Amino acid sequence: MERILIVDDDITFALMLRTWLSKRGFDVATVGSVGAARTALEKQEYALVLSDMRLPDEDGIALLQWLVGRGRRERVIVMTGYAEIQNAVRSMKLGACDYVAKPVNPDELLKKIREAIDSPEAAAGAPAASAPAEKKNSRSAKAGTEIPNYIEGHSDVSRRLYEYVRLVAPTNMSVLVNGASGTGKEHVAQLIHRSSKRAGKPFVAVDCGAIPRELAASEFFGHVKGSFTGALSDKTGAFEAANGGTLFLDEVGNLTYETQVQLLRALQERRIRPVGSTREIPVDIRLVAATNEDLEAAIARGTFRADLYHRINEFTLRMPCLREMPEDILLFADFFLDQANRELDKHLVGFDAAAAAALTRYDWPGNLRQLKNVVMSATLLAQDEYVTCRELPAEIAGNTAPSTLSLRDPAGEEEQIRRALAAAGGNKSQAAKLLGIDRKTLYNKLHLYGIE
Repeated sequence: MERILIVDDDITFALMLRTWLSKRGFDVATVGSVGAARTALEKQEYALVLSDMRLPDEDGIALLQWLVGRGRRERVIVMTGYAEIQNAVRSMKLGACDYVAKPVNPDELLKKIREAIDSPEAAAGAPAASAPAEKKNSRSAKAGTEIPNYIEGHSDVSRRLYEYVRLVAPTNMSVLVNGASGTGKEHVAQLIHRSSKRAGKPFVAVDCGAIPRELAASEFFGHVKGSFTGALSDKTGAFEAANGGTLFLDEVGNLTYETQVQLLRALQERRIRPVGSTREIPVDIRLVAATNEDLEAAIARGTFRADLYHRINEFTLRMPCLREMPEDILLFADFFLDQANRELDKHLVGFDAAAAAALTRYDWPGNLRQLKNVVMSATLLAQDEYVTCRELPAEIAGNTAPSTLSLRDPAGEEEQIRRALAAAGGNKSQAAKLLGIDRKTLYNKLHLYGIE
């Protein structure tokens, strides 16, 4: 019978939780402070510690630091309110295996407890806590340590997205990932590939918006030497390069009608013919496509083929905008801060209260890409342990809505354009929308002012 130690000064809640877990086969003890938890842990070992963040003598962070110092093997789940989410993230850096939000969802908590106790680390007797964040960020960390390149949000919309990803990944279905710029469409495509039966095979990404019309067939299907002017050697196309694996078509809505016809034929016949060749090559690929456009509207306009749409859209994933999951903003921001610390060789701890509030209030038109860029810039500028409002762009620190940007004042036009690009995370289409102009006009003004 697995032993669990509950650390919570809310006696009624702790008793209720103890009774509920005991009925599910656990041996449960409760204490009301960090000091009492240390005493209990010194007397015997527990499979899991379930600790509140706020305690009368010290906080959950102090308990985790004590576990680190003694190399204890208990797994730890932190209980916290959403207002304390940044402390929960700090706890996970110190080695907590997970956290749950109060009020606690019993089914979710039981699932997390089972995952923590049954994890390979727990079975191997690995310590519950790892090295402090400052050491993990150090360039001297052990080579070969795998650092995750993404984090799943804890909001309902984020959980639903990753549940769908886990459902569709093991299948061979074609997936259409639909979402605004900067929401992480390619990341989800890569996750689908890594979680599929094709994980050991290639993942090939093609930016459909960057392919010149006259070279599209060569990019997709390859060509033989001398097949057209400039074909100085044989070229392997994306379909052949991805054979056995996953082909990711980013911004598939930008393909020309002629290219759509060629793509549909290749998907239907599962055979391709390089440009200038008489040889057909059989291909076996799993297709994942992404777009920020309404393809059904494009079909109605006659710019996208309905038969191709149904071929690539056996399953649809909708990427939520960052403003749809405000409870995840600080979670993502802290994750990007860790990445920025490693890249810039800095050791920032987090965001102060004012900066955290500003990040949470902001609308984030550029989504995760914009948030990542803002955090990277703020990390570079920060002089102390915490990011403050001084390091954040004015429209975020002052909560100035980017929709107020316009080019009605010619004297400040260049600055307005730069602000719009910063607000959109570098996405020119989004920046043009913020400024109320079309993309062609924006490109002309970028050229005029020498803005890259």
